[in-house]
Amino acid sequence: MRTAAERKSLFVPVLCAPQLNGCWSVNVTDQGMGLVARPSRADQGPRESELVELDFALPQGPRIRARGVVRWRHDTLGPSSTCSMGVRFETFEGEGQVELRRFLAAHRLRVVVAGASPAMRKELELAFRGEVELMFEGEPTQVERALERGDVSAVLLCGDDDYEAVALAHLIESASKAQTLHLGRPSELKPRVVFAARARPDLLLELFNSGGVDQTLPADTPVAQLRSAVLEACRAHEVQLQQARMSVELERLLRDRARPVLALAHGVEGPGFTSSGMREVIATVRQVASFKVTVLLQGETGTGKEVLSQRLHDLSPRSASPFVVQDCGALPETLLDSELFGHVKGSFTGAVADHPGLFVLADGGTIFLDEIENTTANLQAKLLRVIETGDVRPVGGAAVRRADVRVIAASNKNLADEVAAGRFRADLYYRLNTFVIDVPPLRERRDDVLPLAKSFVDAMNKAHGKSARGFTPEAEAALVGWSWPGNVRELRNVVERAVLLSAPMEQLGPSRLPGALARTVTVRSKTASLRDQLAAVEKQLICDALQKNNGVVRRAAAALQMDAVTLARRARKLGLEVGEAQR
Repeated sequence: MRTAAERKSLFVPVLCAPQLNGCWSVNVTDQGMGLVARPSRADQGPRESELVELDFALPQGPRIRARGVVRWRHDTLGPSSTCSMGVRFETFEGEGQVELRRFLAAHRLRVVVAGASPAMRKELELAFRGEVELMFEGEPTQVERALERGDVSAVLLCGDDDYEAVALAHLIESASKAQTLHLGRPSELKPRVVFAARARPDLLLELFNSGGVDQTLPADTPVAQLRSAVLEACRAHEVQLQQARMSVELERLLRDRARPVLALAHGVEGPGFTSSGMREVIATVRQVASFKVTVLLQGETGTGKEVLSQRLHDLSPRSASPFVVQDCGALPETLLDSELFGHVKGSFTGAVADHPGLFVLADGGTIFLDEIENTTANLQAKLLRVIETGDVRPVGGAAVRRADVRVIAASNKNLADEVAAGRFRADLYYRLNTFVIDVPPLRERRDDVLPLAKSFVDAMNKAHGKSARGFTPEAEAALVGWSWPGNVRELRNVVERAVLLSAPMEQLGPSRLPGALARTVTVRSKTASLRDQLAAVEKQLICDALQKNNGVVRRAAAALQMDAVTLARRARKLGLEVGEAQR
């Protein structure tokens, strides 16, 4: 049984969609994060069970973009209304989940130390012995920059320059107030300040009364006492946050006990899985998802193998654990070796710190190895060992770590042919060959083209602030008739180009398609019969009517002033799917 992930403190501004003013993170795990915010009105932002887009920066690291579900939300009414929220991560953009796990693996409490002499720095480093990460800063701008990281729990001010120490305390206080007023950062996220420098008593009293310092000690306090004071400040900081979180959690639990539990409804399959070929693939995916067997996805570039691997993960018992993706064709052998299996500090030039590797970061979850045919024989041997035993040995390291990871591999080529040609190890192929799923190219599943295109139009409208209204019958005929050598990826790029070029509320015609694709419309229009052209127009009218009426045939028929049974029969004849329950 997998234990609950440990929460790590993280205080950085978070951008939300739907928008939520003054939103900051309080803590984070690889499964979700806690947020606090100051909404401008009671209905602002996402509600419980709704999807939310999150965008935030890790301290001294990359931006993380993720989609999640609001598990709970608690609003405090009054003059200074606030809301607390818990979000469970669903998906990440790019390598966001891997970057977040790297941050969590390396996370330690951080304390900024200012004004320490070289001798005192050595004593402090020995006293803490790695319990916390000490950040020694000298200039006020460096202290201010360090506090902007978002993961500093305490500040230790020391030294003999009373003017400098007092000025730094005021700087920290002012910076915190500015963030509270202008950025909406909650005041309780301010790091605790331990003042152990020389200063006049009246200045210290003023700082203490204004909240500029939380604890004062004499300038000649022994290092052992400083250590205790700093650790106490860190604990107090954590306890304050945990008390606030637990009080909100308790209130939420009491509220949930007073209402019935709602059953979760399973959504239908997404666009692109409506053709008979892809329905067979999805049925196979559902069958194998719950078993810890290695799966090999074979198909042309752009057919959606990564989407299927994500679905395999989501339908498996590992869905709450990490899903890690690595393109094996994007890196040379040495870098890919280090990325997959990790390395120890100093094992090669540029290895300035230990890196656990993707297999360790994906422990308990799934790793997707795309374009596995591009790996070398040496890497294939190491992959075989991990799949068979779970043993991971980092580059330059002697210790072996265990990783419980399900492997899903993908190849653009037929691996059996690669084995016969001597370019791929037979033993690894036979291990990957446990369960093979062949993904058909888009030209062999033309029923998926228009549903995919329409979903891409909606996505691009949202992403780029456009208002395109789908494709004209002529453009649809061109899309269905194209061979799509780049498969779904090519279709997505074609649709994005068309939406970007569109005018407000425009229905996308052949002129918005690339030249070669648009020319197929001219050729087809010269040879198309009157019956074909009328059928295309009729199909478009029925599609529009069904979409406007949420798929309800009765309402669509009324809008078209025709009988519902006749409409359903005509829709099926034209290749449109009409459910019995929608009549």
